[in-house]
Amino acid sequence: MIKKIVKRDGRVVGFDSEKIRLAIAKALKATGKEETDNSVRLTEKVLAKVEQQFRFKTPSVEDIQDIVEQVLLESGFPDTAKAYILYRQRRTDLRESKLFLGVKDDLKLSVNATTVLKRRYLLKNEKGEVIETPKELFRRVAKAIAAPDANYEKGPDILAQTEEEFFTMMANLEFLPNSPTLMNAGTPIGQLSACFVLPVEDSIDGIFTTLKNMALIHQSGGGTGFSFSRLRPKNDIVKSTGGVASGPVSFMTIFDAATEVVKQGGRRRGANMAILRVDHPDIQEFIMAKNQEGRLSNFNISVGITDSFMSAVRKNQDYELINPRTKRAVKKLKARQVFDLICHNAWATGDPGLVFLDEINRHNPTPKLGEIEATNPCGEQPLLPYESCNLGSINLVKMLKNGKMDWAKFSKTIHSAVHFLDNVIDANKFPIPEIEKLTKGNRKIGLGIMGFADTLYELNIPYNSNQALYFAQKIAQFLTQEAVIASQNLARKRGPFPNFKDSLWDKPGNPPIRNSTVTTIAPTGSISIIAQTSSGIEPVFALAFVRNVMGGTQLVETNPIFERVAREQGFYSKELISAIAQKGSIQDFPELKKRIKDRFVTAQDIAPEWHIRMQSAFQRYINNAVSKTVNLPQNVPVATVRKIYLLAYRLKCKGITIYRYGSKKQQVLYLRTDTTEGLVRADSEYAGGCLTNLCPT
Repeated sequence: MIKKIVKRDGRVVGFDSEKIRLAIAKALKATGKEETDNSVRLTEKVLAKVEQQFRFKTPSVEDIQDIVEQVLLESGFPDTAKAYILYRQRRTDLRESKLFLGVKDDLKLSVNATTVLKRRYLLKNEKGEVIETPKELFRRVAKAIAAPDANYEKGPDILAQTEEEFFTMMANLEFLPNSPTLMNAGTPIGQLSACFVLPVEDSIDGIFTTLKNMALIHQSGGGTGFSFSRLRPKNDIVKSTGGVASGPVSFMTIFDAATEVVKQGGRRRGANMAILRVDHPDIQEFIMAKNQEGRLSNFNISVGITDSFMSAVRKNQDYELINPRTKRAVKKLKARQVFDLICHNAWATGDPGLVFLDEINRHNPTPKLGEIEATNPCGEQPLLPYESCNLGSINLVKMLKNGKMDWAKFSKTIHSAVHFLDNVIDANKFPIPEIEKLTKGNRKIGLGIMGFADTLYELNIPYNSNQALYFAQKIAQFLTQEAVIASQNLARKRGPFPNFKDSLWDKPGNPPIRNSTVTTIAPTGSISIIAQTSSGIEPVFALAFVRNVMGGTQLVETNPIFERVAREQGFYSKELISAIAQKGSIQDFPELKKRIKDRFVTAQDIAPEWHIRMQSAFQRYINNAVSKTVNLPQNVPVATVRKIYLLAYRLKCKGITIYRYGSKKQQVLYLRTDTTEGLVRADSEYAGGCLTNLCPT
């Protein structure tokens, strides 16, 4: 029996005949052949030839693959042999592309995943040369995040067991933490959080202290959110100088300029969220702050909406603007006119979004510590001033088995991920003491999912269907229930979060819990590219498109599930993929069956209401908030935006963001339209959702 095989890199490893069977089964399935019995029979023939030809020497991977091709042809499977040969060629091209990138890929990732890893995550030496493989990255992270277990459990194998558990779920692309953890764990920087909110106090000293702290956070890869609502309005009195205030928007420009400078030295651009309450006297200036393209380019902006304002909109009433310095009303505005101004500017520029402050604070787990006034840059993480949060996402596609959800595996992964994220808090090197104190006091974590749209593809569930909404609620409910149980289990060993007393969790009969929040739905841009799945809960943006990979290199990408189904059902062709890459969608292809079109809908095929209903379905069970962008076609009227914003409030979303295609000259996705030629094109790190470049994960 053959015991060893020579890998392409010269390593000699154990021979595993099951890999041969799986490769043959995959080729059979791709050509519509019965795979179970045939793959076993053909594998036996391959093994017999291998034994005959390599009695006295060790075969290489290439030797085995040559024999597989020969057996397929001799056994009357020429189509399957061709599919296998093409697969081999694609793998060869992929290896050569990665060799060109200068990355040793030991996880068989896509070229784009490898590119993203090289650019942002893999360690480099002083010459800028990559000195780490993807597996070594995950090993580095697993080791660093397992280390805090020593503070709570004793035993010689505890750290090794935890490290292996964490490494396995990352290396299998079942779970990935937010980018700063991947970048900085096990390095001298050691800052592991993605989301921060900093206070902006109404004084020069307070404003510029926050500016300094923002720079420290951006330098380490984090994103920041601010409420500028405490700043006195423009032209208000400044007693210390006898002058007048310049207002919140003027200070936002300073923060924007500082972000622009700091991002030059970081591994990813800094991103900010600016929020201003709708009852601030400068609200109209804030709403129009991004009317000029390029202004405040490092900010997402959202209006902090209150229930009383929405009531005034509904009743067509005036509402009061309150000076935050004096706490007195200074003016009245018509609520509907302000709401219409918000909707028009969102339609024209993509900003502002809305943050529903009262809905957020109804779910604030620690209300006695203060009100939540702001969120992180993409809105999925409401936080108190000086609070941070660590995020991570489970790849839902990896939770499938034989075409069904594997709930046991999902549960196990949730428990491991909660353990991981709780450890991140202890392993973290916080940028300033105030953030460390509050973060460790509340121990917020945000576990979410990615690959939701791809999972729907696998399960043959249209995204824009009631069945998808039901599935979303089931996933979100299970995710939060299991995460709460996992956090309660940790609390029994490690104690509850220090601010547990008087929190919303501190009720008779409730067991202690380790983390004041446990679930969040993040946009997962970069990490979903690494995991090779769809972003967060966003629909797939295109079934085939051109990816701008690096230095002008462009590669055609096809959704792997669509391609597999097309091959299995016999309608795949290069010509079809080329035609789809001109549109992204298959809805206008008369040769494709309706059931295929219904199954493989894309973002541009889905009516706006379904986007909101999907966000609401998840939000019903998620502790924190849900990142979801409603992408709109270029020709929609302003009334559509108004309808979306009202529906989001009615369905109890915590925030809402829309983006009308073409409302900014610079975007990360370009579709072919009636007036342009070419293919759908996406930047290297676009995975779906937000079409601006301010969606860090």
